[in-house]
Amino acid sequence: MVNKRKEKNMEQKEKDIYFEEFNNSLHRIGRFTLSAALVFLLAVPFLIGILYDAAPDLGGFIQGFSKVAVIYLPVGMVEFLVYSPMLGVGGSYLSFLTGNLTNLKIPCAMNARDIAKTEVGTPENEIISTISVATSALVTMSVIIIGVILIVPLTPILQNERLVPAFDNVIPALFGALGFKYFLKSPKIAVIPLLSMTLLCVFVPAAIRQTSLLMIPAGAMALGIGLFLYKKGKL
Repeated sequence: MVNKRKEKNMEQKEKDIYFEEFNNSLHRIGRFTLSAALVFLLAVPFLIGILYDAAPDLGGFIQGFSKVAVIYLPVGMVEFLVYSPMLGVGGSYLSFLTGNLTNLKIPCAMNARDIAKTEVGTPENEIISTISVATSALVTMSVIIIGVILIVPLTPILQNERLVPAFDNVIPALFGALGFKYFLKSPKIAVIPLLSMTLLCVFVPAAIRQTSLLMIPAGAMALGIGLFLYKKGKL
């Protein structure tokens, strides 16, 4: 029995070492690719501006950037803190590099995790998340390529008035189905944030367009309720 325990401990230590090395390699690749993407994203418009002598006024650029940054910097930090534990190392780098987190990558990773029955924070979940996000990115690029090729013949169909309501409700339908499943898992935590955000959007329709900002108070309420229930021993 003692020898078997030692063998299991050794195997677990070896797995932990391999997993740590795997994550370290992902960090190296992820930091390089994200840095390169940032450089290219910033370099292209500035290079075009220099070549065609059409660079924007620095004062106007700073003023416009500050107005956008006030909204998107907090949202970006919140998304990083919320999504990174769910996606793991590889999935996070791929998601933040390729974009479409809330409408593609997160639902795909969550669905894959449910199918594989993995738990957040485990090596299995890291691998499943990475594979699911990579698959989502490849499928998205394939669909975009096909769409670009077929955009002209498909334009009359896509602009059909009967299809416009369907396209407008794709994301709400997707997240409604995913959210309902998770709300049922923790109704005590979900009910107050859900009702609060629903009532806010009903009485202030303009808030519907600010769903990214609404994540902050809704997430704070959910965390506060979860902490309160945990301390009361009701979770």
